[in-house]
Amino acid sequence: MKSKSYIAFIIKVTITMSIDALTKKYSYQSEADREIEDTIKDFNHYVPGIADMAPSLSLPPISKPTAFLRANTDDSVNSDCKIKIAHGTTTLAFRFKEGIIVAVDSRATAGSWVASQTVKKVIEINPMLLGTMAGGAADCQYWETWLGTQCRLHELRNKERISVAAASKILSNLVYSYKGMGLSMGTMICGYTPKEGPTIYYGDSDGTRSKGNIFSVGSGQTFAYGVMDANYRWDLSVDEALYLGKRAILAATHRDAYSGGSINLYHVTEKGWVYHGNYNVGPLFWEIKEKEGSFNNVKS
Repeated sequence: MKSKSYIAFIIKVTITMSIDALTKKYSYQSEADREIEDTIKDFNHYVPGIADMAPSLSLPPISKPTAFLRANTDDSVNSDCKIKIAHGTTTLAFRFKEGIIVAVDSRATAGSWVASQTVKKVIEINPMLLGTMAGGAADCQYWETWLGTQCRLHELRNKERISVAAASKILSNLVYSYKGMGLSMGTMICGYTPKEGPTIYYGDSDGTRSKGNIFSVGSGQTFAYGVMDANYRWDLSVDEALYLGKRAILAATHRDAYSGGSINLYHVTEKGWVYHGNYNVGPLFWEIKEKEGSFNNVKS
């Protein structure tokens, strides 16, 4: 009797242990989840109320966000809107025989207030692809970073780098699906692939997408275009092209209050993009003024 009872006990314990192991293995809460939960409990013990300090997103009680944005922001449909979103920057990109030059300023503004002088307005999507930012910094940075993940997924699926055309199309289709919802973006996707060569696509938050040789986007684009139109040639050397990009952004920072800070300069080649440094527009202005004998309206 004892032996039978002992065997029954062993079987019962074994079954129970097996069920516990299965439950532990396939339960929704993993060991890592439990560790995190225990850590949070410890933090709450030593710092009461820390859980309430976590960031959260509160949505406005509006049934139709699109209609609200059209009525209250600077949408082209309504010129009497209550919220005026001020946009200011200068970015440019142009093709030449040795690749693509990308040059941008670094000033961020909120109306007439200079919010930052050190904004990085070039998104390094992958070693062959760059994106520029103009418009709302949050929109541009978020969606171009998202584009980088899509480009990486394309590489993993297809075992080859994404083309510039395909990358720009993904972004264009995405922002078009949010048209009228308050996005503010003006971007250039620049890259070099064996099939396409050096390629630039312009895209904005209305879903516009166009290919070209020279683009400038932002509040200072008029001044940058003036310098590029006067000095651009297809057969520029690399040094001449880098100087032209730098000089065009400098002209914009001199005349446009919403552009300034410093100039970031990139050269996109068949081997990938190369960063050519950051140039403070203050010292650079006086250096170029002395070298060219230009900006004669400014006295030292």
